[in-house]
Amino acid sequence: MSLSLSADQPDVPATADEGVWLECIDCGETFAPFDDVRYTCDDCDSLLEVRYADLPTFDDFEGEGVWRYADALPFDAGVSIQEGATPLYEVPRLEDDIGVETLRIKHEGMNPTGSFKDRGMTVGVRVAKELGVGRLACASTGNTSAALAAYGSRGGMQTLVLLPAGKVAAGKIAQASLHGARILEVDGNFDACLDIVQELAGQGEAYLLNSLNPFRLEGQKTIGLEILEGFLADYDTVPDRIVLPVGNAGNTSALYKAFRELVQAGELEESDVPKLTGVQAEGAAPMVEAIENGADEVRRWEEVETRATAIRIGNPVNAPKALPGIRETGGTAVAVSDEAITEAQRDLAGEGIGVEPASAASVAGLRKLRAEGIVDDDERVACLTTGHLLKDPDAAAAAGSEPEPVPADTDGVLEHLQG
Repeated sequence: MSLSLSADQPDVPATADEGVWLECIDCGETFAPFDDVRYTCDDCDSLLEVRYADLPTFDDFEGEGVWRYADALPFDAGVSIQEGATPLYEVPRLEDDIGVETLRIKHEGMNPTGSFKDRGMTVGVRVAKELGVGRLACASTGNTSAALAAYGSRGGMQTLVLLPAGKVAAGKIAQASLHGARILEVDGNFDACLDIVQELAGQGEAYLLNSLNPFRLEGQKTIGLEILEGFLADYDTVPDRIVLPVGNAGNTSALYKAFRELVQAGELEESDVPKLTGVQAEGAAPMVEAIENGADEVRRWEEVETRATAIRIGNPVNAPKALPGIRETGGTAVAVSDEAITEAQRDLAGEGIGVEPASAASVAGLRKLRAEGIVDDDERVACLTTGHLLKDPDAAAAAGSEPEPVPADTDGVLEHLQG
């Protein structure tokens, strides 16, 4: 299996460009990385991964943010808005309440546009410039559109986003709008939007920057590298487990690739690779279904619904990369209710960490797995939170406390507080 932790470093093919090439995860066919626009394998239509002739060690990394890890990426620099270097928060009360030895929150909502998608876009838009394409496009539940619009604007490129009508939080639409994207609201769900944008990309109408694009995931690898470096600095060890929300499964795939490359470089023992643990909402849980049933592929859910809009996805395109990532690391996947997600969102807010609902799914999932005894009390765990609270202000307001009307004088305020 090409996605096995024990896979050897591949031989460099003639198609490589300065030690970088694309390789099919199924048939192994290789392609030059920047000669043509390509998202899947020409021969079998399977997913592609970026490969490197030379894999870096931790000692090779310098600087800050995503481009600290340039030696693990296709270029030395990208179209950047100073993304990455997000906080790895301590949450002592939540740690005690859930009952694990260590719990840290990797808050990707602290990126420039408020989500982890910025990490992928800094690389993806740079690749688009290398390819000389004119228009960038994506389907989105919101965060991808915001990041694409910002980075496309930064790069001086046209951007087109397709959103499921009435299903995207206002904060995310506002970002895409202000950054100058052309926004099309589709009468259908996210998966329908992705079908359309893939067809547009296939016809050469735009360059696709959803996570089907293998270069997007290269930037997202750096989440895993930052988590490992943070744990090594604070505890002199890596986490036992990383828990993360799953929508299109790009982060699961990206982190697994980062860890495989560290194993191949001799920087990480196979036995030390963190258990990748995916969390989905009960109303949109095709990955969980596949893991629970031992299936080799995901069954597309035509109808999905959850208040965690960022993971309201029924056909995760990166499942062929993510399923091996969960299984090979000894991880698992779990579905949680919307009520549990909201409770976790409040718990994080109680620690001063503001996240959108989908982000809180990781903490809700950890709590459920701990209660079921699947996560042990001596584990060191990192939970990934993927988007900022203000991405979905309506959900934040619904989860929070109601404003209380008072008179416009001090005595009236005191009387109300004492009432």
